[in-house]
Amino acid sequence: MVLVSTKATGRQSAEELPEVVDPSQVAPKDARELSRLFFGRLAVLEEGTPEYSYARNTLIEMNMSLVRYAAGRFRSRGPEEMEDIVQVGMIGLIKAIDRFELSREAEFTSFAIPYIVGEIKRFFRDTTWAVHVPRRLQEARGQLARATEELRSRLGRTPTVKELSQLMSLPEDEVREARLAANGYNSSSLDAAIGGTEDGEAALQDFIGTEDAALELVEDFHTLAPLIAELDERDRKIIHWRFVEELTQAQIGERLGVSQMHVSRLLSRTLARLREGMLTDR
Repeated sequence: MVLVSTKATGRQSAEELPEVVDPSQVAPKDARELSRLFFGRLAVLEEGTPEYSYARNTLIEMNMSLVRYAAGRFRSRGPEEMEDIVQVGMIGLIKAIDRFELSREAEFTSFAIPYIVGEIKRFFRDTTWAVHVPRRLQEARGQLARATEELRSRLGRTPTVKELSQLMSLPEDEVREARLAANGYNSSSLDAAIGGTEDGEAALQDFIGTEDAALELVEDFHTLAPLIAELDERDRKIIHWRFVEELTQAQIGERLGVSQMHVSRLLSRTLARLREGMLTDR
């Protein structure tokens, strides 16, 4: 039973809308009848007025069952994703309400369901691909899956690209592209097990990339910089000449006016000091 009362709108009683106590609990049959009444009033009310907002919001709440019905087709997605599906379906319902006209002489349910389902499918198309794939290839992926299953059942084996091409009426290159695009639909965790090894299960991350030795050098440079800054000017010059300009100890000695042996002792002492500073810092 629909619980309604007179909704005062400031207009004559003939133009008043009933106040639906709980629109979300209205039975589908009653919702169809009330929807026609509310759509009739919505067409003549001024957008932005309290009366317009009431009529529109009531229509949305009364027809939420259509969203739940359409979302039920995707119940295998899981409870968490179902919440997103229902929210997206509500967008489709609102679009349908804003565009529906009684003059179409069609039931609102028949008009709204394609909007709701279309919005949900658009959500999947735009958000569930792990990488960006052109729309034509996203659509070809579904066609490829159906064709592959059909031919596999018929032939008892995995079909060739040529066989798929003939069934799908697509060039072989496009079939290959669709196959590649299918790889972008899902992404795997780097921690996901991909098979056994002698040491047990291996994860995808065990086979991707290598350790970059340069990263350790970056850390060393950051540690070394303040230590070099603490050296006196002569020691800094020796380090620069030896490791930046790559001069020999004899050439450094000539610049300083000392022997090669003396340069060797200075260099050894400075390097020992820097090494000790880096070990202490770590």
